[in-house]
Order: sequence, then structure tokens, then C-alpha cells
Amino acid sequence: MASDARLPAPMRSLEHPYNYVSRALVASSYPLRGIYYFLRHPAFYPLFLGRLLPLSILSALVYTILFVFTFLPQFAFLAIFHGRAAWLNAVVLVLGEGLVIIQALFEGFFVDEARVDVFDATLINEHLESLVAPHRLLFLDAPNSVKKLGKPTSAAVYQPWSLIQIVELIFCLPLNLIPYFGTPAFIIITGARLGTFAHYRWFELRGLNKKERKLAIRIRSWDYTWFGTVAMILGLIPILSFFFLLTSTAGSALWAVKLEQRVRMPPEALEDTPEAGS
Repeated sequence: MASDARLPAPMRSLEHPYNYVSRALVASSYPLRGIYYFLRHPAFYPLFLGRLLPLSILSALVYTILFVFTFLPQFAFLAIFHGRAAWLNAVVLVLGEGLVIIQALFEGFFVDEARVDVFDATLINEHLESLVAPHRLLFLDAPNSVKKLGKPTSAAVYQPWSLIQIVELIFCLPLNLIPYFGTPAFIIITGARLGTFAHYRWFELRGLNKKERKLAIRIRSWDYTWFGTVAMILGLIPILSFFFLLTSTAGSALWAVKLEQRVRMPPEALEDTPEAGS
């Protein structure tokens, strides 16, 4: 909301809580919007089928081994403290362990290029070729946005591979041992970390330096937490986790499109738009 003057006096105290809830709902919707957007654009399908389908099969093997050999012992241990909730916490714990293994083995090395392509192609679909063009060759006569993408002419990273992030995942896994609150805390804390990378590629395309990136992340830390939480939940789904990595990337690009449009708005137009993270 642009100002307190637009609300009746008794409602002004509700403005800030409403704003936070609204921002959380909007930010958390983008990973879901990304699924719909990805499915509506068949040009994206080869990015998944050609590069990530084999990794999805490998991830299914990792999860199968973990559930066969580690689920029952962990469930039996958690049942002592968690009662009926033990099965859910045990499932999330095993999924988290699988996520650590998959991220360490595959994600940072094999997936990032495809995520950059999805992000850039989404920007092109949304008429932001001018943002992508300085950073990679574009074949403007190609029939779709994916085929327009040539080789990058500068560093092209969607999410930098981070040993710290994997270590944090490992240290946060024991949160699932805490009854009732442990599993939601694990998802939100790790999701908050994941969300800070949502616009790393957008910051690169805009030429932001490290200090400017940190400021941008701090301004939208609340929004990135909820984007990352939903993306984290999707990433915990076995077999489909790599697919959801791409759809969440499309969602983060759609969000970046909205933010870029705000950046490009004249100041007088901004005065009349809601000040939310979207």
C-alpha cells in the first residue's frame, strides 16, 4: 500500500502485518506459477528430457536405496519421541539426506547450465531480450526462445555451487528430530538459504556487484524466504526434484520480470503501485 492515507484510521495498524502476509503469499506463489509456465512452453521440454532426465533416474536410485536401508531404523528411533508424527518426520529426514547427496554429486555440476537457459529463455519470452543480449549470443531469427540462446559471453551461473550450503543442510537435518516444530523449521531455514539465490542470475544480468547484491537480498529477505521454502518443498519430492528445479527457475524468472518492470518504470508511475516484493 502506498500510504496510510489510503486506509481508514482504525485499519492502519493492520497495514504492516497485511503487507508481510501479502508479500509472503506472492513470493511463495512463484515456484507454483513456474510449473504452469514451464508446462505451457514446450520449447523448455528438451532442457529437461535431454539433460536432466538421466539425473532424475539416478536420483530415484539414490532415494530408493535410502528408503530401503535407512527409513525404518530412523522411523523406529523417531517413534520413541514423536509418536504418530514419526513417519512424516522420518520421510522428510530421508528426503533431506537424499537432497544432500544429490546436491553434492550432481546439482551444482550438471544442472546449473540448464537453469540458466530456462531463466534467460523466460526473460526472452517476456520481451526482455535487451537484458540477456549483452551477456550471451542470441539468434533472433530462431523459432523459439530456447533456440535463440547462444553461448554466454560472460559468466553464466544461476546458483553458485556452495559447499557451505551443503554443510548447512547437513547441520540442519537433526532439526527433524525435534517433535512437531523440527520439520517445519528445517524446511523454512534451508528454504530461506535457497531463496537468497533466486535472483543471482538476474543480478548478474543487471551487473550488480557483491555489495549491491547483498543489499538487494536484504531488502527482500522476507520474500526470498517464502519463495525458497516452497521451492525447497518441491525439491524434496523424489524423482521430480530435478524437474521442479527447472520450474522454480522459471518462476524466479517471472518474478524477476515483474521486478525489472518496476525498475524501468518512471518514478511518477511507481508512486501509484503497491510496494510489495513482487
